[in-house]
Amino acid sequence: MTPEEYLDALLKLPRLFFPQVSYDGKKVAWTWSQVGPAADIFYAPTDGSAPPVQLSNTSQDTRLVSWSPDSNAVIVAQDRDGNERYQLFRIDLSRPCDLKPLTKANPNYYLRGGQLHPNGQWLIYAANFDAESGEEIDRTWIYRHDLSSGEKIPLAKPQKPAFYIPQLNQPGSHVLYGRKDLHPAGRQVWLADTNGQEDREILHFGAEVKTFASWFPDGERVVVLSEVDHYRKVGVWKRTNEVLVWLIDNPQRNIEAAFVPPNGDQIVVIEVNEARIRSSLLNPDTGREIKLPESPYNLILLAPMEEGEWVAQIYSSKQPTDIARIHFYDPAYDPIRSITRIWERTDLQPSDLFPAEDFRWTAKDGLGIQGWLYRTPHEAQGTIVTVHGGPTFHSENRVDTQIQFLVSQGFNVLDPNYRGSTGFGLSFQEAIKEDGWGGKEQDDIIAGIDKLLSLGIAKDYKVGITGASYGGYSAWCAITRNPLEVVSAAAPICGMTDLVVDYETTRPDIRPYSEEMIGGSPEEVPEKYHERSPIHFVENIRGKVLIVQGMQDPNVNPENVREVQSALEKAGVSYEILTFKDEGHGIFRPKNLKTLYLRLAEFFKSSFSS
Repeated sequence: MTPEEYLDALLKLPRLFFPQVSYDGKKVAWTWSQVGPAADIFYAPTDGSAPPVQLSNTSQDTRLVSWSPDSNAVIVAQDRDGNERYQLFRIDLSRPCDLKPLTKANPNYYLRGGQLHPNGQWLIYAANFDAESGEEIDRTWIYRHDLSSGEKIPLAKPQKPAFYIPQLNQPGSHVLYGRKDLHPAGRQVWLADTNGQEDREILHFGAEVKTFASWFPDGERVVVLSEVDHYRKVGVWKRTNEVLVWLIDNPQRNIEAAFVPPNGDQIVVIEVNEARIRSSLLNPDTGREIKLPESPYNLILLAPMEEGEWVAQIYSSKQPTDIARIHFYDPAYDPIRSITRIWERTDLQPSDLFPAEDFRWTAKDGLGIQGWLYRTPHEAQGTIVTVHGGPTFHSENRVDTQIQFLVSQGFNVLDPNYRGSTGFGLSFQEAIKEDGWGGKEQDDIIAGIDKLLSLGIAKDYKVGITGASYGGYSAWCAITRNPLEVVSAAAPICGMTDLVVDYETTRPDIRPYSEEMIGGSPEEVPEKYHERSPIHFVENIRGKVLIVQGMQDPNVNPENVREVQSALEKAGVSYEILTFKDEGHGIFRPKNLKTLYLRLAEFFKSSFSS
């Protein structure tokens, strides 16, 4: 396979997102990107008896939101070129690619969630607008939208901005959602009824404690995951008596998700240890937990089938994300019983994909840091550090097409999980807040580069850095703070440059996150916002810079780019720029990814050779 053929094959390898099993358990739907010019919706029977059916085929990315209560239709969302101003549609399984509009196109607000009520007439979602005035507001309210009359009744009006997705129970009587009215670092769970008569707090363990909740299929019990006592506990709350019983209370465990499948009766517990996922089943009545045996893949249970089988999401750096049937007590399953039949859609084989190697180093303050190292089989032209976004996220052992292409082009790649990443326990995740964004987590990344240099894997003057969102911000930090021999090139993608500008221009529901991570708003801690903004230190840049930006980005607004361009030109620092008018927060369209990947490879080759 030639380099061009390999790149084309990577960009045709379907990337799977948002898998959801229907309420009756007989179907599973998902979003696939890289199958066409934009992301589309597919579904297949969970017994694997038929190939996937394509439900959408448009020029705009379509994402799966929910199933209809009767399991015969899906609710999907579309924006315009990544601007995140979503419109909701209904697609009946009997009429593929016939998208029926449910809400306004390209609205003047950000819409979250979207579930059909069992009566078939009400649509439940959240949006940051006042239906009475029609104006966009900073807070996100929950609405009951009557699809016949168009009437929008507010069911809940949180006092402060926050990101959340409302969850309607299966009977259709109540909605769960989260508020951040008390403190940016906290999250309390509230309950509203769909008649508009009740909206009250039900789970509150402290102003700065995050608590999450989701429904059992019966619509009476609630799975609770809370960070009370500085680690995550799992419990069950009953609406009938409002009693909460903790079932898992172990500070040694790093549980990052817990839910009951729509057709299930046991709690699926997702535990992440050292960035590796493992699932277990928890009996809500007895508290007995059964852990899934070791698997060669990251494995997330989705829904139970008959005779001990489950539908599960699986992936690794040698296995593209797939939905498969597994037996709970024998997850090694070889060959994989794929429901999506993904390997039939690609010319690639597992042997064509480069494996992720667990790589460890020690931070300046002694904290252990993990990352994934990808070694090129060719003579190394240099080393590229790809930094994940978030920062409340973590890189996994999974197929990343950008990394795979860069390795094929002769680069070693390090994908670090710096402090602040998920996947290593709550204390590690919270450690980034000790001194805020742009602090010790940036030192962790540089310590990883130092380790590569000491081992001879990386060479002086031949280390570059890239990443999207917070990864782009980290690229800016690296190129403005380090000598040329440590970081000689940076390609920030949709990265923050001025944290004040970013705070003022981002979506209103994201601002509390900045306040939590930096220690306050720009008015409260102006010195820290200035100190941690790379734009104020661009005169230190000695290496090469390639700025990449989606021009519809509502998260890291393009104003970040305009401001840093002015600063770079004032400081006499040369730079390259690559923008995409039809992209938002990140680059996703296959045609644009091809442009980006080729440009990145050429940029780093040129930078290292000079």
